Parts: sequence; structure tokens; C-alpha cells
Amino acid sequence: MKASQFFISTQKEAPADAEVVSHQLMTRAGMIKKLGAGIYSYMPMGLRVIQKVEAIVREEMNRAGAVELTMPVIQPAELWQETGRFEKMGPELLRIKDRHDRDFIVQPTSEEVVTDIARQELRSYKQLPKNFYQIQTKFRDERRPRFGLMRGREFIMKDAYSFDRDEAAAKASYQVMAAAYRRIFDRFGLRYRAVAADSGAIGGDLSEEFQVIAATGEDAIVYCPNSDYAANMEKAESAAPSASRPAAANAMTRTPTPGKSTCADVAALLGVPLATTVKSLVLATDTLNEAGEDAQSQVWLLLLRGDHDMNEVKVNKVPGLNAGFRFASIPEIEEHFGCRPGYLGPIGLKKPVKLVVDREVAVMADWICGANEPDFHMTGVNWSRDLPEPDLVADLRNVVEGDASPDGQGQLAIERGIEVGHVFYLGTKYSKAMSATFLGEDGKPAHFEMGCYGIGITRLPAAAIEQNHDERGIIWPDALAPFTVVVCPIGMDRSPEVKAAAEQLHADLLAAGVDVILDDRGERPGAMFADWELIGVPHRVTIGDRGLKTGQVEYQHRRDAAATQVALADVLALLKGKLGA
Repeated sequence: MKASQFFISTQKEAPADAEVVSHQLMTRAGMIKKLGAGIYSYMPMGLRVIQKVEAIVREEMNRAGAVELTMPVIQPAELWQETGRFEKMGPELLRIKDRHDRDFIVQPTSEEVVTDIARQELRSYKQLPKNFYQIQTKFRDERRPRFGLMRGREFIMKDAYSFDRDEAAAKASYQVMAAAYRRIFDRFGLRYRAVAADSGAIGGDLSEEFQVIAATGEDAIVYCPNSDYAANMEKAESAAPSASRPAAANAMTRTPTPGKSTCADVAALLGVPLATTVKSLVLATDTLNEAGEDAQSQVWLLLLRGDHDMNEVKVNKVPGLNAGFRFASIPEIEEHFGCRPGYLGPIGLKKPVKLVVDREVAVMADWICGANEPDFHMTGVNWSRDLPEPDLVADLRNVVEGDASPDGQGQLAIERGIEVGHVFYLGTKYSKAMSATFLGEDGKPAHFEMGCYGIGITRLPAAAIEQNHDERGIIWPDALAPFTVVVCPIGMDRSPEVKAAAEQLHADLLAAGVDVILDDRGERPGAMFADWELIGVPHRVTIGDRGLKTGQVEYQHRRDAAATQVALADVLALLKGKLGA
């Protein structure tokens, strides 16, 4: 490829609405162009990156035995009504009507359509297992699209769906996909972690997210540096407290804390560690009558250490709260505690509540909590002596850096990540909802056991940039770069020798199967180098008159601080060696 034949459109300044580095650099490098909120055109330079992502994904999916198809972007609502998702999914599901007033959706994912295909085409256990996948445009009507391709409304995703005869076979298919994903992400050349993720209402332990490590990542990844343990913050656990509860050393005292309504403020006022305080979180659950109206509400009090945060996913698994909960209203809180939030605690309640305490709180002594009276807290509080032992003890909190790893192999660390892939065991959630069955070996119908597996094709380049950039621009891994090598001739239009050497090297690299571009635009060296550093091509060869007089050219990797002199006769072999060509 020659630059004069390609389309290169770099910019010095990023648009004002570009909040993150990937959005800024993809726009400045001429890779994407905004059409509307969360909707982008993939320009030629950016499309080449996306196509390289697709090629790696496609090769490894095919290698793993998956079969490619394409399902429509516009799907009839009837299928989504079968599973209930047409009503339940919320405003992120874009619903439209055709000229006959029939309901359709713009697909955000395709479980319904692929399950419909399976129930029509896969009639016998002899046809299983099967894994269908597509690389297709999706649409989610994000309330606040932002960060360019990181959180757009229209995007490209690879989604795959496995169909198996029983749970054991489905779990085997899941492991095949998990291994394929590791090969895919290894080939991308990015630092990533596969982390255990929560399976939500479906249950089970088979769910992993693939996170590209980046300081700007939206997700917190918890891992043990000494072992393979890794999980997202929702799923992550620490080891249960090993120490027994100390004996009470102080008397319980009603202590003035004027205007101090947070644990941090109280700890600072009293000159004690934040970890000696206990925060009160008040939740409520509702029981509905036959008409679907609220018939009865139950108020719950959760106690966590003052320096810890509630983990909503873990709380959702507490018996009694697992059917759904909400934060209690102010009238409910005042009715049960006799006080507004800020000074709440488990002592001296007006009406009984269900008490659940975190494991760490259960082993605390001489702790501090609200006195259920404005401007006062109770200090020196102890279980058994001052209030009954808790009814229920559970893991309710987010882990923090330095917690003991649950596998006993050291302390937990936390880093940021960007989710770009997810593998998930679905079970029979969709096959039962859509009556999708096959004839088993016993001649009886059985529901398919399913898995789903996604990769954000257009999100991945943005994640790669968040991980790989500097003040000059993007630094692509070889596998994802729009071009792997750029040949930069200086004064090509004035020097026949430079022109001949550049064109010969370009031809030799093409013949060797290298993805190379020759910059024949006649730009000044500074502007030419700035363009390719911004675009992020990893390997650059500069050819000039002065060097050619001694048979030398310059080679520089995008991460190198300076260029290296290389004999013109050796540069092809050097590049082939670096690229494994």
C-alpha cells in the first residue's frame, strides 16, 4: 500500500467531547468519525484494525469448532416476547415498528434468534454439540454514550452460542471456548486477565470476564500475585477472618459526635482508626399481594466495618434478600430507628429489624456505631454483652487491597481493567423459555443446555489504546496495527536513489507477506514522523540520501527512544526477524 493511494486524515487536536485517551487518539489518528451520540463511522485506518481483530477471532473460533453464521440486526419482537426480555430489558433495547405496526427490535445480542434456529434445525442428540457464532453489528440505546468506542450505542460484537445435550457436555463446551479465548487474547499481544465473574440470577460458577489491563479501566480486577486466583470486584472474596473475637475492654458509652454523621468524620473526631467504626445500611424487602401490590415490607439492617463498602451482588445472595431488595425510605427508617440516617445503629431500636452483619464485624470488639440519636454515637459496643449475637453473618463487602487471598496463597492486589470478552454458561434459561428441545438418546425430548460467549470487536481496539499509548500517540501491538511497517523516504521526490530504495524495500516486504505502507506523500520529515507516531505503526524504516551514501537506513520501533542505523542490505532480514515473517 502507498500512502498516496490510501486515506490518511490526522488532526492536531481532539474533539472537546473526547474524555478518554482512546477516543482522543482514534479521532486524531483518523480512525473513527462521529456521526451521532455513540455512533461512529469506521474510517479506513480504523477499519483495518477492526478487520485484524475479526480475523484473529474468526481463525480461533473456527479452530475451536464453532460454525459461523449471521443473524439479522432487526429482529421480530415475538421471539423476545417468548423470553420476556421485550418487556424486561428496559430502554437499552431499541424497539421499532414497521409500516404494518408490527414490533421489532434492533439486536443488542441474539440468544432468542439462535435458540429459534436450534429448535428448528437441531432435532436429535446426534447433531450435538453445536456452537454457532457471528460477527455482527449490535445496538444498545445507552443512556449516556461516552468514551468513543468504549461505550457506544452501535458496535460490532462476536457472539457465540453453544448447544449441548446435558450439563456435563455444556461445561465441556464452555472449557473449549475458555481455552479459545485465551488463545485469542494471547494473539492480540495485550496484557489481560481472565477473571471469575458473577453469574447473576442464572447461578453456577462458570462465568469469566476477559479484562485488558489499563489504568483508565472502569472495572476493578482482584487477583493474587502468588497464584492464579482472579475475579472481578463483584465476585471477589477474601479469606474469612482467622482471628477470634477479642474480649471486651471498654464500657459502652453514649458519646457526643456533633455534626459528625459519617464513619470517617466520627473516627477523625474521636482519634481512632476508621476500622473500629461500624456503618449501618438499611434495606427493605417487599411482599406483593395477588394484585401485584405491596402488601408487606420488611426492614433489614446490614452492619459493615466503617472502612468497607457493600457488595450488592453478595447481598443479593443473602437468604431473604435474594428475591430483590431496595434501600429503605426515610419514613421506614424513622419508624424503626427513631432517627434519620447518619446516626443509625443496632442498639435501642423502636421496632425490630432483621440484622445481617459482615464477617469482619462479627469478630470485632469495642466498636463504634450510631446511637439512633442525632449528634451521638455509641462507643465500646460488644456482642453478647450489649446486644445479642447477630442472627446472620455473611460476606457482604467488597475486598480491599491487602486482604488475604481465599486460596491462602498471599494477599490480594487490585488493578483496573476494561472488559472486552465474556464466557458464560447459560444452562436452560432460553431453551426452556422458548420450548427448544431435541430428541435425546432415550427418545424423549430434552431442553438444550446452552452457553454464550462474547467479544467486543470494536471495543477491543479502544482498550488496546488505553493500555498502549504515549504523549505522541498510539502504540499498537503488531497483531492489531493498521500497518505493521511504514517506510518513510526523505526527499523521495528529489532523489531517484531514495525513491528506488524505498520502492524496492516496499516491494520486498510485500513479497514477504508483511503489511507495509510506503509514505510517498512528499511530507516534510517532522510531519511525516508525527503522523505515523500518532497512528501508532509499530515499525518504521527511514531512508534518506545521507544514509544511502554509506548503505545505511534507520530503523525505529514505536517504543524506541531513538533510531538505530541498519545496513540497507540487512533491513529486510531484520524486519522479518522481528515480525516472525
